[in-house]
Amino acid sequence: MTRKAFYDSVRETLFGGSLTPDQVAGMDAILNEWNKRGLTFEPYLAYILATVFHETARTMQPIRERGGPKYFAKYEGRKDLGNTLPGDGVKFHGRGFVQLTGRANYAKASNKLNLDFLANPEAVMQANYAVLILFDGMLDGWFTGKELADYREGDTFDYVNARRIINGTDRAALIAGQARLFAQAIALMESSPSEIPNNSPLPESPTVREIETVAPPAKRSWWRRFIAWLKTWRTA
Repeated sequence: MTRKAFYDSVRETLFGGSLTPDQVAGMDAILNEWNKRGLTFEPYLAYILATVFHETARTMQPIRERGGPKYFAKYEGRKDLGNTLPGDGVKFHGRGFVQLTGRANYAKASNKLNLDFLANPEAVMQANYAVLILFDGMLDGWFTGKELADYREGDTFDYVNARRIINGTDRAALIAGQARLFAQAIALMESSPSEIPNNSPLPESPTVREIETVAPPAKRSWWRRFIAWLKTWRTA
């Protein structure tokens, strides 16, 4: 399979005709993690990509929740988020591909990945960690208690209600439509010919003689053509 077909598709259907290097890098990180885990149910991948597309405002890079200390004060004392200490609202504001929020979620990610995000919450902004949190969170139901498998029935997937994995039904229909466009691109990627491996030998260069054989005859100026005609006329 080739990712070129995938990127050609999403470039036109979702990104307005162009992709930045950061957008490609973000999607590559997700595709690489998908392959690394050996997952095969493609609607999951489509919905993961669509979720990141929406949550990061199409940047496909980890972002932080907008706001400052006054805004994040709304999270202070939120026991449902595990914010029990003064300053937790600011310290554990939303970060990453899916806006990991609250002491409890940072602790859950720390335990799962054997990393200390409680001591260093800014590490969630690193793409290599953000992509792990993205997959584990959506597969295991970290964020709301809902997980991808809850919306699968056989070979079908409920793209609309899967929004409950992240944030109730907020923009559920919009994100479902985006997920279907990602699904189309994934199908194109899977059905396109394989890329030539990087270590494959390149075709041999043609010899000088081969180049001369296939090269078109050089065009002569009108003056050269006239001289050649004149020589022919004199010998006639």
